[in-house]
Amino acid sequence: MDYPLLDVFLTMLWFFLWIMWIMLLVRVVMDIFRDDALSGLAKAGWTLMVCVLPFLGVFVYLIARGRGMGERELRMAQDRERAFRSYVQEAAAPRPRAPGAKADELGKLAALHDKGDITDAEYERAKSKVLTA
Repeated sequence: MDYPLLDVFLTMLWFFLWIMWIMLLVRVVMDIFRDDALSGLAKAGWTLMVCVLPFLGVFVYLIARGRGMGERELRMAQDRERAFRSYVQEAAAPRPRAPGAKADELGKLAALHDKGDITDAEYERAKSKVLTA
């Protein structure tokens, strides 16, 4: 094995730089297609520039539209957070009972009481819970 340690580190550095470049390229292409303010022709132009001249295209895109990338990402994150919070509030909110639900529950309690499955005290407690809920 004649591969010095410094060469291993340099190979790892180049590999991680290559991975970072791929991630940056993917992020730019995703931003191009997510931006609703760009027309179809502008999206096609930016995509063509990024594909034909990748280094120049990505750097020009970051210089020209880099601030907007961050703002769009922040806005999307806020929208996701808002949607999540509304979902949690909706899921945690008590459900309104159906119009005949209390009567049905009282009927079930009365049947249990008549059979002798629950005592008078248990029946009264359960009845008061149903009526106050």
